Amino acid sequence: MKIIRLQYRIERGVHHLATQSMQSFFLRRLHSVTGVLPIGVFLAEHFFTNSFAMFGPEVYNSKIEFFMGLPYILLIEVCLIWIPILFHGLYGLYIVYTGQVNSNPYNFFRNWMYFLQRLTGVVALCFIVYHVYATRISGLLTGQHATFELVQQSLQNPLILVFYILGIVSASYHLGNGLFGFLITWGIAIGDKTQRAVSVLCVLVSLGFAGFGLAALSFFI
Repeated sequence: MKIIRLQYRIERGVHHLATQSMQSFFLRRLHSVTGVLPIGVFLAEHFFTNSFAMFGPEVYNSKIEFFMGLPYILLIEVCLIWIPILFHGLYGLYIVYTGQVNSNPYNFFRNWMYFLQRLTGVVALCFIVYHVYATRISGLLTGQHATFELVQQSLQNPLILVFYILGIVSASYHLGNGLFGFLITWGIAIGDKTQRAVSVLCVLVSLGFAGFGLAALSFFI
């Protein structure tokens, strides 16, 4: 009888570990996808729209009014942007809390990439949450959408300006490095030669997004 009970406990423990492993596998794959698609689209759309500020306040404000007038815009934002980004951010914080940097001296570069990915993820999450609240949620509460004048006025504060610069750079790096991890995780980039080429491409993506975002920011200063 004791042997049967022991065998039952072992089998139950193995089943529990297998279930946890499958859940972790699924969540990490979902975390990888939500880090590339919704966040990539979010950054690209925001940087592109904000670039209209180069043509002056009237053109920029007209683009904002156009987007705010789209049918089902709130539903689209909640389902396709806010929920995926919120999941990615919260699960990312869980990974930061439970993760450990590899102590292998031969993986020094990868350790730094791992550390910077987690650090920039936290900064980017704070930046996106603040930006969404300041430019979207506050507008829903007050009925006043973000305008060129409001954005320009907020950036007169040096702390907010520095925070935006750090946020843009962090989000851009996090996206580019996350794209590298995405391509490896999903078996798209296989082999050392391919991964080296992909790593260069992802660095260019990070630099491109950072330059794009900072250029768009400069039009409000």
